[in-house]
Amino acid sequence: MNNDSLKVRFRPEVASFPAYRQGAGLKRAGFKLSSNESPWQPLPAILKAVQETDTFNRYANPQLPELRDKLAAKFAVAGDQIQFGAGSVAILYQLIHAVAGPGDNYICAEPSFEAYPLLGLASGAAQFGVPLTADARLNLPAMSRSINANTRAVILCSPNNPTGPVITETEFLEFMAAVPEHVLVVLDEAYAEFVRKADAVDGMKHLAAFPNLVVLRTFAKAQGIAGLRLGYGFADAGIWRAAAATAIPLSVSTVAEVAGIAALSDEAQTQMRGRVQLIVNRREALLDGVRALGFNPPDAQGNFIWLSNVEISRVGPKVFGDPGAKLAESFRQADILVRHIPGRGVRITVGEAESVDAVLNALKDYLAQHAGEGKDD
Repeated sequence: MNNDSLKVRFRPEVASFPAYRQGAGLKRAGFKLSSNESPWQPLPAILKAVQETDTFNRYANPQLPELRDKLAAKFAVAGDQIQFGAGSVAILYQLIHAVAGPGDNYICAEPSFEAYPLLGLASGAAQFGVPLTADARLNLPAMSRSINANTRAVILCSPNNPTGPVITETEFLEFMAAVPEHVLVVLDEAYAEFVRKADAVDGMKHLAAFPNLVVLRTFAKAQGIAGLRLGYGFADAGIWRAAAATAIPLSVSTVAEVAGIAALSDEAQTQMRGRVQLIVNRREALLDGVRALGFNPPDAQGNFIWLSNVEISRVGPKVFGDPGAKLAESFRQADILVRHIPGRGVRITVGEAESVDAVLNALKDYLAQHAGEGKDD
């Protein structure tokens, strides 16, 4: 049955809005660098805990008490300041649905995480995107100036996905001083473990000072269990009580719960930090190689780097339409999947050790194949 024959009436703004696109999977040997996933299998402690789990017939305890206690101890917060979800994006949906409805709006950067514009569709809230600065950073002064009487929330991503730069502590504090206390501020720190800039904001340091602040983290990236969908957030306990009705019931599985508990063991944390440092080292090597080819990517503090359409056109050939699409297709032909953000550019995940040279060689081939076709000045 095609959509033309459906009699069910969908809201036009929902039916016409593009759905979130998950990164495509490989169909043959190559490198999947399109979804910011870990290139490794889960750590041994996590695999062992999952393999020994046999309670698939039961829901997890909705309070996840053991996991909650471990996170509370790790981050020195009260247990009722923690919320869990099937990925941190599920908590984002909960929060936006709870604070913003028809006639309201929420603000995020543009481009940023591709799911942000979708968050208000179900509740009827409007999303307002604020363009990044010329160096691909969040324009916090412009975001604060965009707040109006109908603004209910602002979402900040640090490091920003897909571009990579972080918000500094100074920038964050200046921003929070300009935001009305009734506006929810969500600081999405999904890639916090990969950050190496000394002046980067750490949202956990500011929870006590700002009752309207939510800090989001995840087990998907550094912990390498993206497929189990386990995210968590920190905020004043009153925020979670007020937003309780919009949470998806029982969204965290027993498998995700035991994996999260295992991931927080001392041994797993040490091993995780070692893996993260390897990714950071590869990130810097990839950045050095890309710069040697003439590109000028923005500062990268996540497990990915960014090539904007402006950069792709400046270094490579002039393209009628979307240069990022042309580059992404060139990567695909080299059996490398990257994330093409239409009209914006290409995000490349830092993955296997061998993928660094593979990406650089694919970029060299792309430039060589199109040499002499003309460049933008």
